Amino acid sequence: MITYWKCGSVAQLSTDVSGYMGNSQMKRNAKNNGLLFLLVLSIVFCSNSVRRTTYTNPVGEIERIGDPFALKHEDTYYLYGTSPPKYGFKVWESKNLVDWKDKGLAFDSRADRNNWGVNRFWAPEVIYYKDKFYMIYSAGDEDGVMKIAIAASENPLGPFINVKAPLFDNGISFIDGHIFIDDEIPYLFYVKDCSQNIINGRHISQIFVQEMSKDLLSLKGLPRLVIQPDQEWEGLLKEYQWNEGPFALKRNEIYYLMYSANFFASADYGVGYATASSPLGPWEKYEANPIVKKDLSLGVSGPGHNSVTTSPDESELFIVYHSHLDADNPRRGRTLNIDRLYFEGSLLKVKGPTRTPQPMPSK
Repeated sequence: MITYWKCGSVAQLSTDVSGYMGNSQMKRNAKNNGLLFLLVLSIVFCSNSVRRTTYTNPVGEIERIGDPFALKHEDTYYLYGTSPPKYGFKVWESKNLVDWKDKGLAFDSRADRNNWGVNRFWAPEVIYYKDKFYMIYSAGDEDGVMKIAIAASENPLGPFINVKAPLFDNGISFIDGHIFIDDEIPYLFYVKDCSQNIINGRHISQIFVQEMSKDLLSLKGLPRLVIQPDQEWEGLLKEYQWNEGPFALKRNEIYYLMYSANFFASADYGVGYATASSPLGPWEKYEANPIVKKDLSLGVSGPGHNSVTTSPDESELFIVYHSHLDADNPRRGRTLNIDRLYFEGSLLKVKGPTRTPQPMPSK
């Protein structure tokens, strides 16, 4: 009998295989090719039987990705982010949230009906809504202004085709769109970018929210300010200040908005959160922010711009975020990390950032 579940010695494997094939046949073939046959079987059986139990950040062997967004659909994960090429967005696929396979372009701005946006394709996010996949993303328009657009596809791998580009145009730059569905009502969180948003002589990135139409193609009501830089760790004395990369979740009737602060190419880029009793606010920041920050002793620089997803069996929450590929040269690129996210009472916590082996996401 062939034993699949245990990697034994070649001698033990020989005994198992001889019983399976018949002693006479084994004796005839052993001299010429039996040993090679047994070695091949041993490698195959052992590789199949060893179950991976840990992962170590960074994951996925993806060296150039920022602003990662992980979509879990049925039993598969899809990953999108700011990455080469400069004319669209790639997509990666995984079954375990750790090992990712490059699946090519999900959105190509050169495709028919996608000829909007000329550069700076940033921060794509994809949701499954009303039997379709919708991608919201930011790009630079021909007038030099960053704007938010929305595209759709029948498949999470794409191709995504623009359905409203730009989604709105208020004359100054907006980035980092995030769609949050609550009780069948869609909301758009988005960022008024500091490049053109000047308050009291300082360039400030602020997060706003508006209700969306049910078809996701228009905004309702007036913009509501969610949060802006107002905590010491967010560099309040600097000329440029950021609150960006919004991601919302809900637990026990409390709404949590995760966000990133500081410059993305700074080691101090990190993650904080605010809470509210309604998606429209008012929002109050957690006083002990940030909950994810640099740890240069581990080589972790600039951890931020996150999304949240569940483990394969949905028993665990994971934060998906980027960090700098090289702590000594933050502009060299960003890479992918995952860590466990959990609640301690009503407080949102992250076990990380980590660089030591961690248990694989629960199956």
